[in-house]
Amino acid sequence: MVRGIHPAVIKALQTSELERHATLTFNTSQPNVTSSSGRAYFTKIGNPSELEQYVGEAESLKAMYIAAPGLVPELVAFGTIDESTAESPSDVGRPYFITEYKDLSSLTDVAAKSLGKRLATELHQYKSTQGFGFGVPTYCGRTRQANGWYPTWEECYSSLIGGLLDQLEGKGRYDELCRKGQLIRQRVIPALLGKLVIQPVLLHGDLWSGNTGTDRKTGQPIIFDPSSYFGHNEADLAIGRIFGGIPKSFFTEYHQHLPKSEPEGEYELRGDLYELYHYLNHTVLFGGSYAASAQAKMNTLLKAIPAK
Repeated sequence: MVRGIHPAVIKALQTSELERHATLTFNTSQPNVTSSSGRAYFTKIGNPSELEQYVGEAESLKAMYIAAPGLVPELVAFGTIDESTAESPSDVGRPYFITEYKDLSSLTDVAAKSLGKRLATELHQYKSTQGFGFGVPTYCGRTRQANGWYPTWEECYSSLIGGLLDQLEGKGRYDELCRKGQLIRQRVIPALLGKLVIQPVLLHGDLWSGNTGTDRKTGQPIIFDPSSYFGHNEADLAIGRIFGGIPKSFFTEYHQHLPKSEPEGEYELRGDLYELYHYLNHTVLFGGSYAASAQAKMNTLLKAIPAK
């Protein structure tokens, strides 16, 4: 056994195509591992309770790498620890995850422009043949997105919002927010999303500045920590607008290659609706002022789409 590296990680790398002919003399310790081939990897090992979260991230990265090779770290191996590689009985069933390692700096203006183009021309051109949604649950932060498949974007997005409202209702102190949230589902989502003529395209799902970077070796953009599903491309722009940090060149370049959906006059309202998901999710995760921000978005949307 190589000191500091879990046997499951060693076995997974030794049996991968990348390291099959290399002499594995690891000179670093987890989470970042370097082999004698010169290749570097990022590794992590979770608890059995996190298996679903690991599956969601692995399936997201696999789909994204097919859609836009090199835009995300390549998934090298994913699995669960079995008795042959367990260091103790409690290890059995723990998920592990290995990707190529990327040495990143913050997203530069030049890399942001490249990211906008690649998102518009590659990732958001990769379409589902099964509808809107995703084949496994994914996690936006610690929040579980149940996913599944839906024939329309309206139904898919309503389900995503509904899942957050269910969690907030369970907390017992967000009655007014949940009441207005149900009005959003009944009134606003059908009005704004029901008329769209769009294809279900692959989304990152949590594309804020903290999940982006610039590869120090190539200068190219890298995105990571996805919570993917197939949906409306504009939904992937929402959280980046909320928290900032993504240069304006990203948004400008993006729409140079992928114009705003029709009706274009409702683009800003749709943006408010897509931002609402992240404000609600942050209310689930952190509470505090995010609830007020979510309610302000709801008030804007309900005023713009009055009851008939």
